[in-house]
Amino acid sequence: MTRHLEEAVHAAQGRKALDLRVLNLEGVSSFTDFFLICSGTSTRHTQAICDAIVEELKKKGASPAHLEGYTQAEWILLDYLDFVVHIFLERAREFYDLERLWKKAVRVAIAD
Repeated sequence: MTRHLEEAVHAAQGRKALDLRVLNLEGVSSFTDFFLICSGTSTRHTQAICDAIVEELKKKGASPAHLEGYTQAEWILLDYLDFVVHIFLERAREFYDLERLWKKAVRVAIAD
């Protein structure tokens, strides 16, 4: 796991993101190495998680190459190239079920 990904995990944990998962996609995906997947309880919560991640990584000199879904905030995507952050409302997460779609990816343990 990269240092910036670890910082993104800590920022999400600091905003009380739910059900955090890191998937190692090395050898499975050609466009990124890791996914950070988490959930929020409301659109404001998903936006707050996103804001915390962006703010923390900006302090470390990293900005997302792409940000999508912030306004609707049901599924926010932050693309940091070597990892992609997916912040979902729980119903959207269940619907898209990225963990199932990327079931060949190795799950990475996350410290509390």
